[in-house]
Amino acid sequence: MALDELKAALPDYAKDLKLNLSAVIGNSELPAQQLWGTVLACAMATRSAAVLRELEPEAKANLTPEAYTAAKGAASIMGMNNVYYRTLHLLSNNEYSTMRAGLRMNIIGTPGVEKADFELWCFAVSAINGCGQCLDSHEQVLRKAGVDAATVQASMKIAAVVQAVAATLDSEAVLAAL
Repeated sequence: MALDELKAALPDYAKDLKLNLSAVIGNSELPAQQLWGTVLACAMATRSAAVLRELEPEAKANLTPEAYTAAKGAASIMGMNNVYYRTLHLLSNNEYSTMRAGLRMNIIGTPGVEKADFELWCFAVSAINGCGQCLDSHEQVLRKAGVDAATVQASMKIAAVVQAVAATLDSEAVLAAL
């Protein structure tokens, strides 16, 4: 199982991450599509080969082809949007916020899966990429769609743990190569 492989690869000092992987993915109460779409989108957002190698096959096995593609699409579009909107937020010159973005984002309107699931995946990727404007926007859409706070929080936890696992494994690989 992918989680067991990831946990085994983590060093002893990251015991909390091992436990958290089991809690947020292995014992998640999210429906399979929400869970594995979030996991896949987050794994892609980390850019970690080690994490993707372990989590992608299980995500693919637990998602419909449409959901698999949509989760990858969420990671892709938010990779662009998070940079753009985070930059707007950080700039003190508000003139840029009045300008039309002119960036294509069609997948957000027609993701090929339930809108709430796609929004949840976009929210989780935005947590990894640190875009407050996108987090607020996607959280508001989720809540208006009737998604409860516990589900939103579950996606935050998945994002946090997957990102921490990726950073730890990638750092250990660099240290081992020194």
